[in-house]
Amino acid sequence: MSMKRREFITLLGGAAAAWPLAARAQQRAFPVIGFLYAGSLESIETYAETAFRKGLSETGYDEGRNVAIEYRSAQNENKRLSELATELVRRGVAVIAAPGSPTAALAAKSATTTIPIVFGVGSDPVKSGLVASLNRPGGNITGVSTMNQELGSKRLGLLLELVPEARRFAVLVNPNSPGDITDVQAAAAALGRQVETLTASTNLDIDASFASLAQKQVDALLVSPGPPFGQRCVQLATLAARYSVPSILPDRRYAEAGGLMSYGSNAIEMYRQAGIYTGRILKGEKPPDLPVLQAAKFEFVINLHTAKLLGLDVPATLLARADEVIE
Repeated sequence: MSMKRREFITLLGGAAAAWPLAARAQQRAFPVIGFLYAGSLESIETYAETAFRKGLSETGYDEGRNVAIEYRSAQNENKRLSELATELVRRGVAVIAAPGSPTAALAAKSATTTIPIVFGVGSDPVKSGLVASLNRPGGNITGVSTMNQELGSKRLGLLLELVPEARRFAVLVNPNSPGDITDVQAAAAALGRQVETLTASTNLDIDASFASLAQKQVDALLVSPGPPFGQRCVQLATLAARYSVPSILPDRRYAEAGGLMSYGSNAIEMYRQAGIYTGRILKGEKPPDLPVLQAAKFEFVINLHTAKLLGLDVPATLLARADEVIE
């Protein structure tokens, strides 16, 4: 065999060996999802990320197999969201998922008019300016709404049924994402009750707010939807028991953690649905063609054991309306 022929075969063999490597490299060029979150990385690593990835998987996408996810967390500092959204746009992600906060979704919307955006919020996305309408979102954005923010007056009514003698209520809100509590204030005023607004965005803030309840002569407490409260259910339940304050949250995990009552839609389901919409967009569907999903069911959970510890007799009418009673 001549030298030239050996060189040719060696070259051909090298090319053949290199071809699978090139093919594998091309296969690794997955679509990238930008996951923009207003809360902390700790909360992303628990229920939110898990539920979102479950929804993605239901559409055929699994992180590390055929899709990559770039996580960006503002760590409860909303002023960072705009910068993080811009960073994801520069990264050239295929979709931006911004579940859990209207502020995060609005930051993504301000950062791009071309990259599809999937939100997950507890408020009315039309009122907040995210979409033009629920059926026809328009633009490059769609998502899921639990409508939890709209249920404040309903939660107030449930608390009043349990503690009818309560005269002064407090609403705990995140000052960085306060939402709308006018329905609670209006309902309380109509019933001759007072409402005090407490603010907290960190664990220390939450501790301080509970410590102020006695001084403010608060009889019962409502906690607003959204970060950081959804990720602090155990802390909130523990403090409510320590200060003997009847309380209600939107998230059933609160009652499961020892809190008195919860009323709202399933937050985990919101993240799963956001994952499904993200997968459908990766498959080629367009945000304007995907109507905003709304919660179809609201769960009412009572922790009867906690009620007994607080010395509260739960009316039979209230127990009959509960979707679940924890004993």
